[in-house]
Amino acid sequence: MGSMVAGDRGEDHRASGHSCVLFSAEWRLHFRPMARPAPAVYGDAVVTSAARSFLAEPRAPHAPAPLRRDWVLVAALVVAGLLEATLRDDLVWPGVALVAGVAPAICLPWRRTRPVLVTAVVFGSIVLGDAATLVGTGEPMELYTAVYVLLVPYALFRWGSGVEAVAGMATAVAAHALVTAIGGNFAELAAGPLLLALPAALGAAIRYRASSRLREADQFRLREREQLARELHDTVAHHVSAIAIRAQAGRTLAASRPGAAVDALEVIEEAASRTLADLRALVGALRDGEDADRAPQRGFADIERLAHAHGGGPRVDVQLAGDLDDLRPLVGAAIYRIAQESITNAVRHARHATRIDVRVTGDRDCVRLTVRDDGDGGPAAADRSSGYGLVGMTERAALLGGTLESGPSAGSGWTVTAVLPRKGKGR
Repeated sequence: MGSMVAGDRGEDHRASGHSCVLFSAEWRLHFRPMARPAPAVYGDAVVTSAARSFLAEPRAPHAPAPLRRDWVLVAALVVAGLLEATLRDDLVWPGVALVAGVAPAICLPWRRTRPVLVTAVVFGSIVLGDAATLVGTGEPMELYTAVYVLLVPYALFRWGSGVEAVAGMATAVAAHALVTAIGGNFAELAAGPLLLALPAALGAAIRYRASSRLREADQFRLREREQLARELHDTVAHHVSAIAIRAQAGRTLAASRPGAAVDALEVIEEAASRTLADLRALVGALRDGEDADRAPQRGFADIERLAHAHGGGPRVDVQLAGDLDDLRPLVGAAIYRIAQESITNAVRHARHATRIDVRVTGDRDCVRLTVRDDGDGGPAAADRSSGYGLVGMTERAALLGGTLESGPSAGSGWTVTAVLPRKGKGR
């Protein structure tokens, strides 16, 4: 049919003039649309990728060892279990229920560092206790204190790796299914996994939030290191540029003095130029495509300008005292940046603040910066303690061998205290 239409196109055109219809028919014969892949293919690929990513998930970092509150929880559960076993008349075999249902709670303090082992001990003991009571009396254990088992799936998904979470959850579901099968109560077969899934989902959500905050904090630390590298470049480039200029001048003057002087000046010039090139290349990579900052580097002497930078907010009083001469440029720049960030935080978060005191004191070994406001405490102050600006300031102080502390003041307001060595780290 297609060949006939193609061959008779001219004749039909002459006979009837319906060329548009014939051309559209031939177009359909030669250009057929491709069939779309089934949506199930994409769905399977997404599910497979998500499953692989979850299984490859490592353990959550900084899992805490047994804490004091864990032992308080264990003591409370033991006391509650003893009271329940003593006071309940409908509890069959209270001794078995107490040993099998409450005793495994002693393992709870290690649920963060050994989640799979704790899951196996807790659910294995409960399965044995339920099986013994069901076979012996025909009644399940039904100990209310055993509700603590919900902490186990939470810990699996909050602190365990992907493989540990899957293995532990499978152990818990299998234990529930075994107890249900022994008791013959199949109506609870689906309710148990759903009940275990709720704390597991909560643990996964909290873990995701904590991971996001850690990533954001790492980004702020990297930005602070980049800023420090820029300031290092500005400082070193200034001195190396002076070396290069002196070397060039010495080379010119040494034209009448042949010998080692000319060779030494050539080496100095070459080394200085190479150092500048390497530093510029390094900082250019750190800038990640940003234009170079042409503004002069700020130092501790510029802190007084911060008193006039926030005209519409609290009054900023700056005091400089002690020996502040001969500070390394990196230390001076760090003092300025920390003061600037602290003042900005006070303006944004200090409720009802009327005054911000900034004091810089220098002595023989270190420089101390104190920034204090008179604002009110409360939720806004709590937000300041978890801000990423504080992370950056702490990172900057630590890189220079100093310390930074922040927290509520004795009366009211917030205080930031930074102590930096005069010569910086590695003096």
